[in-house]
This record gives sequence, C-alpha cells and structure tokens, in this order.
Amino acid sequence: MQSYTSRPYSADEDLQAILELLLAVRPAERVASYPSPVDLHEMFALQQVQDNTRLWFDAGNHMIGYALVDHYNNLLFEFEPQAFTPEIEAEIIALGVACIQRAMQEEGETLTLDASCRAGDTEKIAFLTRHGFEQQEGYSVYMVRPLDQPIPAPQLPEGFAIRHVLGEEEVEALVALHRAAVGTEHMTVEERLAMMSVPEYDAKLDLLAVAPDGRLVAYCMCSISEEENAATGRKEGYTDPVGTHPDFQRRGLARALMLTGLQALKQRGMDFAVLGTSGENIAMQRTAESVGFHVASTTFWFARPVTPA
Repeated sequence: MQSYTSRPYSADEDLQAILELLLAVRPAERVASYPSPVDLHEMFALQQVQDNTRLWFDAGNHMIGYALVDHYNNLLFEFEPQAFTPEIEAEIIALGVACIQRAMQEEGETLTLDASCRAGDTEKIAFLTRHGFEQQEGYSVYMVRPLDQPIPAPQLPEGFAIRHVLGEEEVEALVALHRAAVGTEHMTVEERLAMMSVPEYDAKLDLLAVAPDGRLVAYCMCSISEEENAATGRKEGYTDPVGTHPDFQRRGLARALMLTGLQALKQRGMDFAVLGTSGENIAMQRTAESVGFHVASTTFWFARPVTPA
C-alpha cells in the first residue's frame, strides 16, 4: 500500500501547489469548473477556507491531493487518480463532516455538507452516492458566447450610466447591492475584498450601472484569467456574477452591462465569454441568451445530512 501523510493548509506556498495540482489532474474542458483557479485565489484570501483545508502528500513530500469545505459549505477536492484510495475517501468525508459540525456549533443551526458535480462525471457521482450524498433538485448551467459574432451596442434608460468600480472605498456599497440583487446575506465585505484581491483582478472590468441620482443599481463583474487560459489553450473571459437591484429590474440594465463586458473582453483579445448561473434563474439565462450565450454544460448539486458533534 502506498504511504502518505496529510496536514492542514499552512502557508501561501500551499496555494501555489494546490493550483499546480488542479491544472495537472483536471481535463482542459473542466479547468473553469468550480472551483477554478480564480475561485481558489478568492477562497484562500478567507481565513475560514484556509482553516477548512487539508493537504495530502506521498512519501517524497509531493502533493497528491487536497480537500476543503468552502464558505458556502461545499466539499471540494482534487487528487491524482492513483492516490484516490478508500482510506483517503474516508478522510475527505471526515474532514467535510468535521467542518460542518464546527459550523453548526458556531452558528447554532442545522447544516448539510454540500457538493457539486458536472453532469456525466460518473466517477464523482458514484463517490458522492456511496458516501451518503443525495442529488438535489437545483442545478447550475455554464454558458458560452463566441466573441467573433457581432456585439450590439448597449442601450441604457435615460439618465443611467455604466462605469467601473472605483476601488475598495466602494466595497460596502457593492456588498449591499449584491445582497439586494440576489436576496441573500451570503456576500460580505471580506468576501468582496477577496474577489478584488485576485492577482489578475482588473477594476476596469468590474462594471456597474449607476442611476441618475448616483445610486449603484446593477453590476457585472467581468474578468480574465491568463492562468486558466494558458492551461486550456483558449482565450476566455468571464461575465459574471451579474445582478440588478429589485427596484431597477426589467429595465435592460443587466443586458447593457453584459454587452459592455463582451465588448471589453473582445478588445482584450478574448475569443469567448463564459458565465455560470443557477438553473432556476430563468431571467438570467434569458438575458444571457439575448446577448448570444448558449448552455454548454450542466452541474448537479448534492447534499449530505450531518449530525451534530
């Protein structure tokens, strides 16, 4: 039996090793799947994620895998195929359960250990099933838009304007806008700062729609990851997350922001734009389709009950 050791995440150097492992073991078509390299940069700016991460090494101290529970209670992991033994499987699940039990103690509520899997990934679906995960009704879609097709000019209501984020001084307003648009308390100042701390973050691609009175009313956070593009051999840029304050919906603001983002990505030499959204968010899908996106893949979601410690 191959011997291995494991330890908690401890330093920034560990993140680089995690990124190298992900790019080595994932097929090119799945590099942008959650968590992508961009997602990992954002996650590891959060102390909670660092505390919820464990790394595995072979006898030569070469990293063979990692597992973590993110700030939304999702179990995430990547391993070299030959290292994925029943013993390591059990340790991954034990890590996930322990993280959720700790969160339940801190928050005083019942939580589940969640996970996701792209449709057609039979090996991971089998792993989740044999460890007590049940598929949920919800799902996510990954959408793609070629940028060699014409991009219509954005149309805004009278008095509205589009500009980019000015800097960290707007973080609190950005968080408030996100929470109102999505109807959730999940986004925090710490998380938004983590998104803006990614090495390849470009404030000029972090777009906002502004009302005549100066109020921030919609957003589209575009980005380009040269790291991911180098791994896939493609030139792709993101046009998500996207959201509009409930008081300003159905005015074409999200569509105008996305078209502005598509133009910016094309100007920067990208060949494709991509985004992800939930299967239930029909309004977002229709908006994306209206500017030329189509669904390229589907991701299923799973949950495992966890008993308190």
